[in-house]
Amino acid sequence: MRTFVLADLLSLFIALQWTVALVIIALGFGGPLALVLALMRTSGRRALRWTAAAILQVVQGVPLLGLLMFFYFGMPVFLGVEMAPLVAVGIAMTVYTASFLGDIWRGGIEAVKHEQWEAAACLGLSTWHQFLYVVAPQAFRMALPPTVGFLVQLIKGTSLASVVGFVELARAGQIASAATFQPLLVYSIVAAIYFALCLPLTLWARSLEARLNAAR
Repeated sequence: MRTFVLADLLSLFIALQWTVALVIIALGFGGPLALVLALMRTSGRRALRWTAAAILQVVQGVPLLGLLMFFYFGMPVFLGVEMAPLVAVGIAMTVYTASFLGDIWRGGIEAVKHEQWEAAACLGLSTWHQFLYVVAPQAFRMALPPTVGFLVQLIKGTSLASVVGFVELARAGQIASAATFQPLLVYSIVAAIYFALCLPLTLWARSLEARLNAAR
């Protein structure tokens, strides 16, 4: 048993880099997949809409913890594929991000009035250009507040990566707590770090939502 020292605090901030890295991985890979799912959900083709809806329902019906367990412990059993913790966590969080952002962005696209599509078509724009230059900017503006709100949930969700042994902020806190036998101090610091990360984003999301409502 020993006291909490500066080295323990530094280990928490080093682990924080991996928390941020997980968020970047999830957004970097999950964002494009989310856009594909959103476009499928708003497609005029019934097969695409149903396929995307089925994917979203299945993934959203499984807790993030379940996804982590599946990709880390399940893949070796079902496919015989061993995954490193970073790979398993990255894939699980990418799938999780794609499903929820896909639904958020689908709502943004559907919130744009159909007359906007018709007006763009009258200008001779192709369907893709109608979306890119007319619909997408409006949809992005409306979907931005819930997107930022989801980012807060994503940051907090990275703490579940500790169940597969990945050393991010929460796991580093567990290690420091076990080494110092000072869980109240350690987890108070960990909670303060998460709070410092999430509070600015929460305030930003509220500000964006207030501005959007005022503009309407």
